[in-house]
Amino acid sequence: MSIGNSPEDDRPSIADDGPSIGRVLQQARIAAGLTVDEVSSTTRVRIPIVHAIEQDDFSRCGGDVYARGHVRIFAQAVGLDPAPLVEQYDADHGGRPAPTPAAPLFEAERIRPEARRPNWTAAMVAAIVVVVGFVGFTMFSGGSEKKNTSVAEGPAQQKPPSQPPASPPPSKPAEPKPTPSPSDSAIAAVPADKVTVKVTAVNDKSWISAKDHNGKMLFDGLLQKGEAQTFQDGQQVDLILGNAGAIELYVNGKKIDSKFEDGQVERLSYTKGDPQVG
Repeated sequence: MSIGNSPEDDRPSIADDGPSIGRVLQQARIAAGLTVDEVSSTTRVRIPIVHAIEQDDFSRCGGDVYARGHVRIFAQAVGLDPAPLVEQYDADHGGRPAPTPAAPLFEAERIRPEARRPNWTAAMVAAIVVVVGFVGFTMFSGGSEKKNTSVAEGPAQQKPPSQPPASPPPSKPAEPKPTPSPSDSAIAAVPADKVTVKVTAVNDKSWISAKDHNGKMLFDGLLQKGEAQTFQDGQQVDLILGNAGAIELYVNGKKIDSKFEDGQVERLSYTKGDPQVG
């Protein structure tokens, strides 16, 4: 005798020779009362890709690594356990794939190099050398003119009492040398008026995309194992991590302890107040 089913019993399940991955996700979305637009907004997966996944077309995901990540976050958004779906995907596509770079799927914006700043230190040293040379030349020329005049006057006369030589005019004190400003890539101390994000690929390579609060691309490319990138903005830094499990993340000088999985796609945003306390 059946007393009743819990809400969990109404969710679509994955059985042997059962419905496909796309069919299961579509049924779960409908059962949850969600539209494709709402799933796209929650997962940040574009609407055409959501439609393609529900039709079991994973070619638009950009490779097996990202397809697995899309299936995982789609399942979580509609209330399913993602593990069986990911296992089914691996079984249908020849096992768990190696990560593939996703940089060709995005339009990389070239970062214009900063204009080289004038070398004020070298200019100041050159100015001091010119001043000292001019003073020395003036003193030497004055002494030579006095010597030539005494010879042209004729017979030697009694020399007047010697007087102490006049002290040379004081040289102009050197101005303090300007201190060169630190570069963006070498941050000695995290500034309080900016958001600073450091990304390091510690376990494997990962594709990284970083933008500032205006949407300007700060970095878009593949970060090899052992490489790191640091990003700064006055308000906000937006990240996309293609292989989040390989990444170690520091925000405003503090390590982010979120446990990301290998092959997982993460979209993150940080501001000057992150990470939040409490």
